[in-house]
Amino acid sequence: MSPDPRSRYTGWARTDWERVADTLLLAPRPYATPGHALIHLPGPASASGRWSDGLEGFARTFLLAAFRLAGADGADPHGLAQWYADGIRAGVDPSSPERWPRLTECRQAVVEAASVAIGLHETRPWVWDRLPARTREQVVDWLGDMVGLGTYENNWVWFQNVVEAFLRSVGGPWDPADIDSNLQAHESWYVGGGWYTDGGTHNYDYYAHWAMHLYPLWYCRMLGEQADASMRETYRDRLRQFLLDARELVATDGAPVFQGRSLTYRFAMLAPFWVGAVFDATPLPPGQTRRLTSGVLKYFAERGAPDADGLLPIGWHGAFVNVRQPYSGPGSPYWASKGFAGLLLPAEHPVWTEDEVPLPVEQADSVRVMHEPGWVVSSTVADGVVRVLNHGSDKRAGPAASVDLPFYARHGYATHSAPELSQADAQRPVDSHVALLDAEGVPSHRTPLTPVGIGSAGLASRSRAHWLDLSDRGGNTGGWESIRVGPWLTTASVVRGPLEVRLARVDPVDPGFGVPGTADNDDPDAWRLVDAGPWRLHIGGWSVATDTGAPGERSAGTTASVAVDSGLTSAVVAVSGVDEVGVQHRDGTNPLGRLSAAPWARTTTPVSFGQVYAAVVVLTGVPGVVDEARRVGMVADGDAVTVTWPSGDVDNLVLPAPTH
Repeated sequence: MSPDPRSRYTGWARTDWERVADTLLLAPRPYATPGHALIHLPGPASASGRWSDGLEGFARTFLLAAFRLAGADGADPHGLAQWYADGIRAGVDPSSPERWPRLTECRQAVVEAASVAIGLHETRPWVWDRLPARTREQVVDWLGDMVGLGTYENNWVWFQNVVEAFLRSVGGPWDPADIDSNLQAHESWYVGGGWYTDGGTHNYDYYAHWAMHLYPLWYCRMLGEQADASMRETYRDRLRQFLLDARELVATDGAPVFQGRSLTYRFAMLAPFWVGAVFDATPLPPGQTRRLTSGVLKYFAERGAPDADGLLPIGWHGAFVNVRQPYSGPGSPYWASKGFAGLLLPAEHPVWTEDEVPLPVEQADSVRVMHEPGWVVSSTVADGVVRVLNHGSDKRAGPAASVDLPFYARHGYATHSAPELSQADAQRPVDSHVALLDAEGVPSHRTPLTPVGIGSAGLASRSRAHWLDLSDRGGNTGGWESIRVGPWLTTASVVRGPLEVRLARVDPVDPGFGVPGTADNDDPDAWRLVDAGPWRLHIGGWSVATDTGAPGERSAGTTASVAVDSGLTSAVVAVSGVDEVGVQHRDGTNPLGRLSAAPWARTTTPVSFGQVYAAVVVLTGVPGVVDEARRVGMVADGDAVTVTWPSGDVDNLVLPAPTH
């Protein structure tokens, strides 16, 4: 097949999307039960168990089948409609040996019910309308458990809303009180600029937005003329704002920034882009939507997703079990189906017919501050890399000190770098992390962090350094028995192109802060053990990974660097107060390659309160950038900091002490 001339960046056309969709739909069939109601894909079971996982395999592939079938206006060479109709018939029949778990029997079934509802809505002429009357009654009965059912205070509110929207459309039960309560919760999580948190925490990631932007507009679509027009327009406007930021998070080669939970869903991160196109709610030119979405799908397709058997294993490129989370089962990756919503657009739609338009990273170097999530996003044309410096996302569970989640609390995330994902690295993070080292050399954690204003030059955040006394549990989320707390640690990122000056200062906690019985008894960590120091400072660089040979290491003087065979280089240059450099090597812990390494810089002597420390942190595919990093200057005068770049340009900022 010759590349589509309209797709000069990716070479992909709509037919390529259909080809991948068909692969993902046909490969799971041998794993289905005889009546097709449950698909038991290979892999370890989720915390919800094998029965639930079988429903998940059906529901999530049915969503993809719905997009494929509806987008082809019912043309069905693979018999999708009948195959899934058979599965629905067996799944909702309470006497069937393949019956689905009720929503009241298995919490996870609530999630899958939403995919079933959307799939039935989109395939109404070919599936729902042709189901026997008794089966339709049983579908309504199965989905009807959702009415009045309490949900988690996060994106789960939308599973209830879309299910009740479908029930309402077919004359089934629904409760306006459910809908109103869920809509109010959704509004409370909107933070502006098109961004939502997932349940009111500092939880900014892809996952939140392939829920918070997809389901509201699909809810309106399912209600049709009964939907509130003003509400629909509000959701469309927010999505337009979000996509202006989201399109900055994809690299030239199609790699998305590796950040947030449920990354095994992979190209589900495309859902907001396709929703924007389907609902006329995107600021992107049609050709840029296709450039971005085809680039991402092609990126994964060329790296083992789907794999040689046509399946989507738990992982990122191919299989990588450490991406797995407790709720992840073998059917979980098929929520990648959300990334195929664009197939609903007919072949003559401009998103498929217009010439591809380059991504932002292909047009000009950029440093973009995204204030809502607290991110500084840097992209560079020469190597196509996108970097996120994180001063706002930590997925905190509460106000007290907690374990850093590697998917959220690192100081940096990128398209070409990923955090190390082992239990040891979760408990004692090194890569892309700023920490205090206790007397035994154990690095501190930063969750929860608080954004701190430093002017227009960059972003900063502050947290109370704390250490975990470790247990043997926890997987890639750590595991701890108790926590020791220490001083305030303030960090900042000032960026020019591939160069980041990563700053840090340490300040004491006011002795009166949080002491029980005083007026300032507002410290949630007041009851914890206190680590009295002394402490050294650690500044970790980006981890780079490869499957074809160990990263090459070069450490000399004030610089530590590692490079992989593609030319991608990670380096840390000690600048101010930092006088030791080195490299951490890992094997089998990085989703981007089996062999990985990350450079770091540290102080050899204890830190001083109020002093500003700095290192230049680099992730680049361009020769000579590390030499430029050595020419960056930093001068601190109290709280005032001046950064001088190799070009002679200067950034001034204030890195303030805490107020208590």
